[in-house]
Amino acid sequence: MTRPCGHGRRDCLRRAAALAAGPVLAGMAAPAWSGGQLEEPLADSVRTALSAAVAGSAPPELRFASTEARLDYLRWLTASSERLRARKPELSTRVEFLQTAWYEAKRAGLEISLVLGLVQVESGFRKFAISSVGARGYMQIMPFWMRLIGDGDIGKLFHMQTNLRFGCVILRHYLDRENGDMYMALGRYNGSRGQPQYPNAVFAAQRRWETEPARSAA
Repeated sequence: MTRPCGHGRRDCLRRAAALAAGPVLAGMAAPAWSGGQLEEPLADSVRTALSAAVAGSAPPELRFASTEARLDYLRWLTASSERLRARKPELSTRVEFLQTAWYEAKRAGLEISLVLGLVQVESGFRKFAISSVGARGYMQIMPFWMRLIGDGDIGKLFHMQTNLRFGCVILRHYLDRENGDMYMALGRYNGSRGQPQYPNAVFAAQRRWETEPARSAA
């Protein structure tokens, strides 16, 4: 059973069109597009695996397979930081956010451009965004996830790394459930599985963040 994204169909279409046609940071000042993941029963093995995946909050330690890979990362960081300047004017804040997002995306086996596109659509890169259905933070995590696989403290969803980690782990979980179909996984993430507006908006935003390291990190 699917659930609408939390807005009217006409509003969803208008938002998707604006994101698809606008500049890199289009829509960042708009209200959060509700990240209404649906609470579903989890098998014990899945719950245990997800709990392990989100555990720990040590600062990300980036490791690279080669000097070339590190240089690729630094080029990506420079380009992405410039794109994000309008939303996060302070350099150290931008670098910390991008480094953490890159780390958590790679940790979950996701493309960093997709994660940044999702953050753009979900929260407009606003750390303390709250949607109409109560989803929180950069990746608009529903509070029930802290009860299911976290320690129950929903306030931690406003902690940058915690929010990004939960978001990446949850999206990875949905992608696995959908057998690698990102379109359906994104719909599940938004609580609008099978409807095109949200996945299309994320894919449109992703294209504007596709400058990323070509080589893999270890």
